[in-house]
Amino acid sequence: MELRKGSWKIVVLVCALIIYLWMLFIDHSHMLADISQRITLQKARISARNILSQSSDRSRIEEGISDPKGLQILSFRNTSGTPERGTSDYQTLKQQEGLISSRQLPTALIIGVKKGGTRALLEFLRLHPAIRAAGSEVHFFDHHYFKGFRWYRRRMPPTLSGQITMEKTPSYFITSEVPKRVKHMNPGMKLIVVARDPVTRAISDYTQVKSKRRKMPRFEDLAFLNGSRIVDTSWMPLRIGVYVRHLERWLQHFPLSQFLFVSGERLISDPVMEITRVQDFLGLRRVICEKNFYFNATKGFPCLLKSEDRATPHCLGKNKGRSHPYIDPTAIQRLRDFYRPFNQRFYQLAGMDFGWY
Repeated sequence: MELRKGSWKIVVLVCALIIYLWMLFIDHSHMLADISQRITLQKARISARNILSQSSDRSRIEEGISDPKGLQILSFRNTSGTPERGTSDYQTLKQQEGLISSRQLPTALIIGVKKGGTRALLEFLRLHPAIRAAGSEVHFFDHHYFKGFRWYRRRMPPTLSGQITMEKTPSYFITSEVPKRVKHMNPGMKLIVVARDPVTRAISDYTQVKSKRRKMPRFEDLAFLNGSRIVDTSWMPLRIGVYVRHLERWLQHFPLSQFLFVSGERLISDPVMEITRVQDFLGLRRVICEKNFYFNATKGFPCLLKSEDRATPHCLGKNKGRSHPYIDPTAIQRLRDFYRPFNQRFYQLAGMDFGWY
């Protein structure tokens, strides 16, 4: 009997020892897993930083040449002697072990203006590996606000830690309810406005609509009331161009320091200068440079040697760069006279002279 009692005590002690050793093993395994995960994440962050750093100095401009079709192409070579990568830096980053992407609400918006060059700016910015942007206009703050921030977040692209989420919808700039709604979501939102000569912008706006509606009245008939010299400011293509009134409304909710004004004209004539200003405004390395562009003499604006989606030279959509219809020079001068005082006030508020005369 006593032997049995002693045996049971030994069994209990052995079981207790086994349980204790098992708990030590589990705890040790968790500790090793945690250490391993930290090492993996650290390696991934270092890899990401290296890729972001290397993307700024992969190649150099050698010289400009022209092809028989009128495309002035900037030739470039890779200083490392290896071929240019066809896949985007984002895809490379995404494949790094330990990096997990997630959808985030935007921290920067291109809010306007329509036909000012917003699509070109967005496509140029998407060359930067630290920028991820929604591909199409989301219209959340003007048309879909009632659907909520969760709906808005689902429309954003997945981003990695350290990347900026952007969205562009030009109608935000002129819609009265939008500034308050944007501030409610993010008081620190960075706001980019691409502004273009309001007369040229109105003609471009008209041209786009006319390409879909052939029986539209002449531009001059829509721009002036009943054939008079009085400008019809109720016509949307003209009302958009009174930039100062829209900006005044935005400045009631956001300080001027959170705005960047981009010249639509300089975005065509010197895209690198404007893109550099945007990269600085967003606090990013100056990655986008001359090697990313070539000038299309037929369309009359810069195009991309490669982009996030395509590794071959291409321009924006077929509707970009269409020729404007003939407009009576007298009508154009009347519109310039009409916009001049509004432009001057816009320059003062924006702190930037766009040179529209």
